[in-house]
Amino acid sequence: MKKIILAMVFSLSSVGALANVNADNPFGLVYDNAIVANQKGKVNIHPVKYVAHGIDVVANVYTPANFDINKKYKAIVVAHPNGGVKEQVAGLYAQKLAENGYVAIAFDAAFQGGSGGEPRNTDIPSSRIADIRAAADFIQNYKGVDPNEVALLGICGGGGYSIAAAATDKRFKAVATIAMFNSGRVRRNGYLDNQVDKIQERLADASKAQQEYVLTGKVAYFPAPDPNMPNSEIDKITTDLYREGMYYYLKDYSHPNSTFAYTKASLIELMNFDSEDHANLINQPLLMITGSKADSKYLTDAVFEKAIGTNNKEKFVVDGATHISLYYKEPYVKQVLTKLLDFYNNNLK
Repeated sequence: MKKIILAMVFSLSSVGALANVNADNPFGLVYDNAIVANQKGKVNIHPVKYVAHGIDVVANVYTPANFDINKKYKAIVVAHPNGGVKEQVAGLYAQKLAENGYVAIAFDAAFQGGSGGEPRNTDIPSSRIADIRAAADFIQNYKGVDPNEVALLGICGGGGYSIAAAATDKRFKAVATIAMFNSGRVRRNGYLDNQVDKIQERLADASKAQQEYVLTGKVAYFPAPDPNMPNSEIDKITTDLYREGMYYYLKDYSHPNSTFAYTKASLIELMNFDSEDHANLINQPLLMITGSKADSKYLTDAVFEKAIGTNNKEKFVVDGATHISLYYKEPYVKQVLTKLLDFYNNNLK
């Protein structure tokens, strides 16, 4: 169990379990009330491909009911959690935003999910940030989108990378995060800052993995938990984020393109990154959503405190919610969506 928890400290994501991807679910979406067919007069989903920093990326564009390319719609870029894919929580919020009149794009990060890139499941901050900017590039050129009215929504790890992206990319007119996860701080210090004494040891291990890859081509990965792990073992995990994350990603909302595995060499870059750095450069409207019971709340609190460059910022704490419950549980999702819509409606023209 100790090894499992340590592995999860390195990577919260999901696992390659079987998803309901078949003729009845052509888009492969695994969230509740997901679109299973495009119908006239309703929200439609459009699978697209484009190139981001030299890598083929797959994404889903969600368009509102009765979408008209001759009009101009506001658009939201949605960045998924670490290890997650566009078919999970990112897709859920993209769909709900489209149901309320926005064009939304949910994409798979390069090296992950259905997107290209080798070695697989590389998790490098500069790449994740470039992915977000590439999604903005694509959606600004999408017929029917107003290129001057694009906003950003980052969830979990995607939230931490969204903070970094928006700090210097002012195309994002408003920035929101849900259960933001600062990948750099957690990979460096451990979750809840409980592995500070192991930093040099883990950096040495990551450097060794990079050397082995350069010399032999062999890719070293952090171990992934068994997708068939019994509930009795999951229940022993003490942190809500990882315990509930196991249920979300391994069992209830698993997807074959989503995996706990990521390369050991990624730590070289991850441990040099921090979402708190340059948060003061965000001068756009900022909304950061967390749960009152989320043990990840300290990560949102720290970034919010350092985002001193904007006078239009709010931290919205959902009473009773944990980190993972904000992904899919009611009444939390409804509260989050109501807050997001109010935020975007007020800060986009």
